[in-house]
Amino acid sequence: MPAARLEPFFTKNGTYAYGVVPEIEDLFQRQANELDRKKREALLHQIQKIVADRVLVAPLYQQAFPWGVGSRVEESTAGLVQGFPYTGPFEDLKVK
Repeated sequence: MPAARLEPFFTKNGTYAYGVVPEIEDLFQRQANELDRKKREALLHQIQKIVADRVLVAPLYQQAFPWGVGSRVEESTAGLVQGFPYTGPFEDLKVK
């Protein structure tokens, strides 16, 4: 998942990118085409190091996804789908 968290902020097609560091763009494209998991991980670590060393981001807040689960719920659906920030799927919710 690190690539999915880096792409929006640090690549030329990133939704929130306001400029491009050519070195990061090159590393990102290389990791996207890399099939070896360890090599890909190493490339992503290089990107993260560049971001940290150059202080390319200043996190001001972290968006949270609060979940409300009451006492009538037998089994919460929070966290059932890995990476899905909301409760769900709702059809799997079990009520007491």
